[in-house]
Amino acid sequence: AEVDTMTRSLLARLREFRRKEDGVAAFEFTLVFPVVLFMFIWAVELGLIMTKSVMLEHALDVTLRNLRLGVLENPTADRLKQEICDRARIIAECRETITIELQPISTENWIMPAEPVACVDRDEDIEPVVSFNMGAQNEIMLVRACVIIEPNFPGTGIGAMLQKDGDGGFGMAAVSAFVNEPS
Repeated sequence: AEVDTMTRSLLARLREFRRKEDGVAAFEFTLVFPVVLFMFIWAVELGLIMTKSVMLEHALDVTLRNLRLGVLENPTADRLKQEICDRARIIAECRETITIELQPISTENWIMPAEPVACVDRDEDIEPVVSFNMGAQNEIMLVRACVIIEPNFPGTGIGAMLQKDGDGGFGMAAVSAFVNEPS
C-alpha cells in the first residue's frame, strides 16, 4: 500500500512537471545557441579570410601595374615581395611567409605550370625555390604569390577544415598575368 502511494505521488508530480512550462525558453536556448554561435564564428572566419584574399589579390595587381608602367625600376623578387606586403597590410607576417614566382608563358603551346603554387614551409624553415624570370619584351608573364595565413578560430568552422602546416597556418595564393611591354 505504501508503494502504491509513493507511485501515485510520483506520477502526480511527473504529470504536474510535464504541464509546467517554466524553463522552456532556457532549454530551447541551450539547444539553439551553440548552433548560432558556431554559424557566427564560421561567418567571421570566412569574412576575414576573404578580406585577406582580396587584399593579396589587390596588392599583387597594383604591384604588377607599377611594374608594367616602369614605376618599379630594377625589380627583384625581394622588391616585389616588399611592394606586395606594403599594400596587403592586413596580412600579418607577410614578409616572412610570402613567396613570389614569375615566369614566362609560351604562346606556342600555352602550357601552364602543373605544380601548385609554392608556399613557405614553416615546419622546415625553408623557403621553396621558385622561378623568378623577368622575361623578354612582348612575353606573357605569369605571377603567382603565396602567403601563409593564420586562422583566427583554428578549431571551429572553416578554420578547422583548412589544410594547415605544422604551425597551424594555411597557404593563400594569388595569380595574375601581364605582358612585358616593349621599351
